[in-house]
Amino acid sequence: MSHDVLNPTPEYLAFWRERHVCTLTTPRPDGTPHVVPVGVTYDPEAGLARVISNRHSKKVRNVLAAQDAQDAQGGGARVAVCQMEGRRWATLEGRAVIRTDEASVADAVARYAERYGRTPSPNPDRVVVEITLDRAMGRA
Repeated sequence: MSHDVLNPTPEYLAFWRERHVCTLTTPRPDGTPHVVPVGVTYDPEAGLARVISNRHSKKVRNVLAAQDAQDAQGGGARVAVCQMEGRRWATLEGRAVIRTDEASVADAVARYAERYGRTPSPNPDRVVVEITLDRAMGRA
């Protein structure tokens, strides 16, 4: 079932505000999918999903490599985040870029703390995988 990324149903949005481990799928340089567990925050007002990560992680390297390849065409790496619980599931898709500026990282950490009920320990290598969303689907 498709959802409006910017105007999700109350049930869909509520599901994204519950505490769930999610997955992030990024493209490896050879095109195969790399899927890892992550925490995700969804901001429908901005049309963004955010994942905090270490700048040296494989998922960040994958996004950067795909982002570099896409620069000529304008856009970031094509990625998806997903979560599920029983028969409920939700997927958000879009183009990801890596944000390293202090304000973006602090905002993403605050959003993570709100959703997951804990503030991550400080990490000078923390970055944000910021996904500009263009597709939402699921059954919440």
